[in-house]
Amino acid sequence: MIALPGPVLEDIREHGRLSYPEECCGGLLGALREGVARVVRAERMENVSRQRRERRFEIEPRDYLRLEKAAGEAGLTVLGFYHSHPNHPAAPSAYDREQALPFLHYVIVAVEGGRPGEATSWTLSEDRGVFEPEELLLEAPGSV
Repeated sequence: MIALPGPVLEDIREHGRLSYPEECCGGLLGALREGVARVVRAERMENVSRQRRERRFEIEPRDYLRLEKAAGEAGLTVLGFYHSHPNHPAAPSAYDREQALPFLHYVIVAVEGGRPGEATSWTLSEDRGVFEPEELLLEAPGSV
């Protein structure tokens, strides 16, 4: 299960709206408490994909290292990533599965015609064969 404060989810949705018709992407920072991935904040990252940015996102290794450093400095952990699916459902694609890592959380927000819609969360099985849906719990700010 993953828990996000409402304002964090709204920031992710806004990032999707602003990036439309391309995919947005970013990191999810927080802590694992009592078996729940509790997100404290989302960090916007640049989509550096060189092809089909409306269907793909890519993060530079240097940007990932900056994300890890920011998390460590704040006493947090990189729990996973988020990205948008312009004009497609909030479900992982085959490409998403090929690029993902087990044990991380992947929040996807659908953005239809520039308007953010459904948000879902997924984890990749240990054998990397399938994405499994997970409950996305919205929490009040400050409760994470």
